[in-house]
Amino acid sequence: MTQEEYFHRQIQLWGVETQTSLQDKRIVIIGAGGLGSSLALALGASGIGYIDIVDFDKVSLHNIHRQIAFTLKDQDKYKAKVVADLVKSKNPFITIKAITTTFEEFSKLEGRYDLIIDATDNLQTRMQIDIFAKEQNTPWIYGSVEAWHGYVCLFERSGFNSFNASDHKPVGIAAPIVMHIASLQANLALRYLAGQSVAKDKLYYLYFDDNGELVTQKFGLPI
Repeated sequence: MTQEEYFHRQIQLWGVETQTSLQDKRIVIIGAGGLGSSLALALGASGIGYIDIVDFDKVSLHNIHRQIAFTLKDQDKYKAKVVADLVKSKNPFITIKAITTTFEEFSKLEGRYDLIIDATDNLQTRMQIDIFAKEQNTPWIYGSVEAWHGYVCLFERSGFNSFNASDHKPVGIAAPIVMHIASLQANLALRYLAGQSVAKDKLYYLYFDDNGELVTQKFGLPI
């Protein structure tokens, strides 16, 4: 099996040169739960050569219905390791590493990345990601989800403190909206890494209104 055979449909999209360029890209996904596992599967099978996935948490029963990488047999295993093994089983051309530490501990390591992707569920870690990304001079993609709505932004010159964000436990989450938000994050990431046009420093807010219509709002952020 060759990479040309494996990535045939994407090569049809943008050619061998662009597909080959992805093999040299390095990204890190912070969080291996609902958003993180969906992101890792989407991007890990797209030809990105190096992915680190950071999460110290283990799989719990209530995770499984909305976190696409996990099954009942994965309970009490490290999420990052389960996700890394699954991605590797899909794409033999990838180097993917599970880092089972807190983000604070991870940020002390010396890894360098082309893109950082947030798949966490708390305000404090996102603020730390923003600081880390600025120190590394690396763009990062924010994503959050609750109930039937979510937010996505690719930060380059703007920052996480550009808008008001509250830290609270979600009242509940519908499984499909998790994958929807992760899909938008993954598409932004893939376009960016492949050198395609992508909107930066623009906050996307997606939600279902009372009539069940999917609404997308966009907000430019201060730079």
